[in-house]
Amino acid sequence: MAQVPTDNEFVAAMTNHIKVCAAKSRDFTHLYAETAGGVHSPSLTGTSQLDAYRPLFLPTILIGDSRLGGISATVSSYESLALRGYTVDAILLFRDNYYRNWEYLQGYFAERNVHVVAFEAPPEKHSDPDINVRLTEQYYQKIVPTSREGDIFKLLSHLDDCHHQRLAELDSLPRRTLDSIWWPFVQHSHFTSEKDVTIIDSASADTFSVYNGLKIDPSKGGSLLEPHFDGSASWWTQGLGHAHPSLTLAAARAAGRYGHVMFPQATHLPALKLAERLVQSGPGQGWASRAFFSDDGSTGMEVAIKMALRAFAVRESGGMETRVKRRDLGVLGLKGSYHGDTIGAMDACEEGVYTSEWHEAKGYWFDPPTVAIRKGQTVISLPSAIAAESGDGADAIEAESLGWTYDMETRLHTPLAGVYRSYIERTLRQLKQRSECTLAALILEPIVMGAGGMIFVDPLYQRVLVDVVRASDPTTSHPEEWSGMPVIFDEVFVGFYRLGLQSTIPLLGVTPDISVHAKVLTGGLLPLAVTLASDSIFRAFYSEKKVDALLHGHSYTAYPVGCEVANESLKIIDNLSRSDPWRDAKQNWGHKRDVSITDAEKAIWSFWDHDFIDTLSNLDVVSEVMTLGTVLAIKIVDNSAGYQSHSAEKVLSGIREAVDDGTPSPISGGAPFGINFRTLGDVAYFMLSLNTSPEVTRAVERRIMKALRVT
Repeated sequence: MAQVPTDNEFVAAMTNHIKVCAAKSRDFTHLYAETAGGVHSPSLTGTSQLDAYRPLFLPTILIGDSRLGGISATVSSYESLALRGYTVDAILLFRDNYYRNWEYLQGYFAERNVHVVAFEAPPEKHSDPDINVRLTEQYYQKIVPTSREGDIFKLLSHLDDCHHQRLAELDSLPRRTLDSIWWPFVQHSHFTSEKDVTIIDSASADTFSVYNGLKIDPSKGGSLLEPHFDGSASWWTQGLGHAHPSLTLAAARAAGRYGHVMFPQATHLPALKLAERLVQSGPGQGWASRAFFSDDGSTGMEVAIKMALRAFAVRESGGMETRVKRRDLGVLGLKGSYHGDTIGAMDACEEGVYTSEWHEAKGYWFDPPTVAIRKGQTVISLPSAIAAESGDGADAIEAESLGWTYDMETRLHTPLAGVYRSYIERTLRQLKQRSECTLAALILEPIVMGAGGMIFVDPLYQRVLVDVVRASDPTTSHPEEWSGMPVIFDEVFVGFYRLGLQSTIPLLGVTPDISVHAKVLTGGLLPLAVTLASDSIFRAFYSEKKVDALLHGHSYTAYPVGCEVANESLKIIDNLSRSDPWRDAKQNWGHKRDVSITDAEKAIWSFWDHDFIDTLSNLDVVSEVMTLGTVLAIKIVDNSAGYQSHSAEKVLSGIREAVDDGTPSPISGGAPFGINFRTLGDVAYFMLSLNTSPEVTRAVERRIMKALRVT
C-alpha cells in the first residue's frame, strides 16, 4: 500500500510545481490551485485543507454557494479563511434567480472590501451528448467572449490589481517604517537603508515569510518571498509556532463571548480556570494561593515587587496597623539580571546597558557563578571573590556531568555549597552593618538570566542563596510564612518548558513566595502575565481598610481573550510533554523514555542534539556553549566581549541568507531558508518552539555548524 504523503510533503510538492510553472514563463501570468471540497474538507492526512494549505499563504478565491443555505455556508467559509489569515481577493458564485444569494452576499462583502462576482449558471446537462457539448460550448463563449469584455475579464483585472497592490505595499513598507517606527533595542543610526528592514509578509509554524522584492532582480528568477526560521521564537514568546489555529480559535471564542470586561469584584470562566490551573497544578502547586493578572512580564514584576515590599514593611513595623511607608527598601539579586523596562523593574537591577537616566538602583547584586560547556566538558565558573575562598583558588571547576550540575540533592552536600553559603552569609552581614538600604526582597531569574546575555547561573548558588536568606530570620514560627525576606522567582522567560521544565521550582528544590509568568503562557499569540503569591503575601494586604489593598491594576486585567488562549496553550503543551518527539529528545540526553513524574519534573535535557552541542563546544571560534530545553546559547571568542560587541553577529551573519543546496529543506514548502536570529553582544542565541520538528531542528543545527566551521 502506498504511503500517504505528509502535509509537509504535500506542500513541498505544491511549491515545486508552482516553481516549475513559473520558470516556464518570464511574463506575468496566472496559476490557479484548485482545492477539492469545502474549506474544511480533509487533506490526505486528515488535516483541514485550510491548515494544510496555510504555509503557502496563496491569495484566495472563495467559491460561494448559490443554493438554499448558501449564504450561511459562504459566510462561514470566509470567516474560517479570515481566522487563519488568508487574503480573500474575490468570491465567485452562480446567479440563481430563485434564491438570489448573490444579491445579499454582494452587499455583505462590500462592507468588508471583498469583491463578489455572480455568473450565469451553466445549462442543465442534456441527455443527448452532442447537444450537451454544443450547449456547454455556447455557455463558455457567452461568459468568456472573444471581445474579452464582461465579468470574467473584470475579475481577472481585479485579481491583477490585487496582486500589484500587494507588491506595491510590500515595496513601500521599508521606507514608511524608517520614517515612522521607533524600534526597541535598535540604534537607528546603524540601520538607515531600506534593505536593512526585514519585511514579514506572514508567518506560519516556525517561519516568517519574508519579502525580498528590494533585494532580488525578478527578471533573473527567484521568489519574491523567502522563508526565514524564527530563531528567537519571536523574542522568546513562541511556544507553539506562529498562527496556531487552535490558539486563534480560542482567541476568537473569547472575543466573541466577552470582548473585554472589567475585573475588580468580578470573575469570568477563562480567568478563573487559568488561575486555578496555575495555582493548583501549575507552577504554584503546593505553595501559592492567589493569582494576580497583568499585561506582560515587566508589569507582572512590578506587581511582584510591590507585594514583596509591602509584606516586608508590614512585618518589620509590627503589623498592618503600625505599618509606615518605607523609602529605604531595596532588593537582593544577581548581576546581569533583567526584569523588564518599567521603572520599578529597572530599579530592581543594578546599573547597566538597559537602564535610563532616571534609573535608581535600589539594592545589592551578587556576582554569580555560571555553568557552560567548554570543549565537551561542563564547567562551573566562579567569580574571583568566591574562587579565592574555594581552597585552590581555581576560577573554573569541571563538573561530573551536566545532569550532576543540576542535582541539588547531591550538590547541597558538596564543599562548594559550603563555600557559597559562607560567602553569602558574610556578605549579607557586611551589608547589614553598612545600612545603605534595607534589603526587603530576593529577586531571581531562576537558572538562566536571559537579557543579561543568556547567563546560565549555577543552580546550587541560587538554591543556597534562597536558603541563607530564609535562615536569616529565626523568629518566623509558621512554616508557611515567608522568612528572612520574600523570595520572587521571575519565570517570565524560563517558565512553561522554555528550559524543558514546566517550572524551575522542582529543579531548585525550593519554592518562592511570589513568582511571575508570561511569554510562553499564551503560546506567543498575545500578551498576558500572572503573578502568583503565597497566602502569607496575600495577607499583607488584607485588612478592613481599602487603602491597605493592592491598589494596582491594568485596564486589560485578566483579559478574557488572553486567558482563554493561555488555557488552550497550556492544554496543548501538556499533550506535547507526553509526545514521542519529547521522549526522543530526552533519550538523546540520556534519560529513559518512561520515568516517574517527579524525575520528569527535574530532568535536564534539550531539543538540541547532544552530539551537536559537544561538537559546537570544541570549535576554536566558540568560547562556550550552553543549552536547556529550547534554548541554545553560543558565546564567541572575543577579547572585547560584552553587550556592545558585534562578534556573534559578524561570525553568524551568513545564516540569515537562504542557501540552496539542491535538496528540499524540512521547512514547510521545502524551500531554502534563512535564519532570523538575535545576539547579545558576543553571545548568539537560538530558540525553538515546543513543537518544532526534529527535522527542522537538525537543519538549523547544520546551518549554524557550517557557518562556525568556515569562520
